[in-house]
Amino acid sequence: MFSRLSNSWELVKASARVLAADKELLVFPILSAIASVLVMATFSVPTFLAGIFDAATTGGGVPIVGYVIGFLYYVVQYFVVIYCNSALVGAALIRLRGGDPTVGDGLRIANKHLSAILGYAVISATVGMILRALSGRNNSLGRIVASLIGMAWGLATFLAVPILVNEEVGPIDAIKRSVTYLKKTWGEQVAGNLGIGAVTGLVFFFVIMLMILLIMLAVMAESTALIIGTGAVFAVILVALALVSSALSSIYTAAVYRYAAEGEASGFFDRNLVTQAFRSNS
Repeated sequence: MFSRLSNSWELVKASARVLAADKELLVFPILSAIASVLVMATFSVPTFLAGIFDAATTGGGVPIVGYVIGFLYYVVQYFVVIYCNSALVGAALIRLRGGDPTVGDGLRIANKHLSAILGYAVISATVGMILRALSGRNNSLGRIVASLIGMAWGLATFLAVPILVNEEVGPIDAIKRSVTYLKKTWGEQVAGNLGIGAVTGLVFFFVIMLMILLIMLAVMAESTALIIGTGAVFAVILVALALVSSALSSIYTAAVYRYAAEGEASGFFDRNLVTQAFRSNS
């Protein structure tokens, strides 16, 4: 366990060194977050007009147009996220190969692969709708099946984005190659937890616990201004942590792809960390 935590922490530090060298990489998760909020706000209007909210609250069936709007929402939302992630990964690959990327470089790479990104977004939206339908059923079996399919999909597509932005292939071939690289890099034994996610998850936990403690103290002090101020500060911290976590994960994905496809691990990452990060201990 302690070895796993140590490796995870080393992965965080290696990814953080890349981010420190190119702090502008944070622009991409920020753009993704802003665009996602705008997409959500935009689709809330047709959703309301289609009567989907009323159908959900009254227990009636969702109209066909509701499913169409829902699917389109998934497609646009996935497109925004994948586009920004593609730009980040593309820029990170430039840095890992010894270059000095800019925000413009990342956007140029993503723009070059718009059709592939859109195709991947449609596939991801379809899978997302299926998983949502399965998990929405009122039985534990459906939720378990959805969780298992979701984990398998996450593993199968782990390297799909760097493949899309670095190789001239479509989304289906990118998924196939992602599975191939997965087997090549880690063999058949794959653990389902990303080390960076585990470490940043712990950081989130401790920050939230500290926030709850300080808010409780503010309540005991009967200071409304202190309560609001404390909540606002921690909200900003949590958002910043989420953005950094997203950037670190994408950087690490780029590093794993580079090793899997090119057999190279840059000076930012230790080769053993990259190859062993997902290997099962069994």
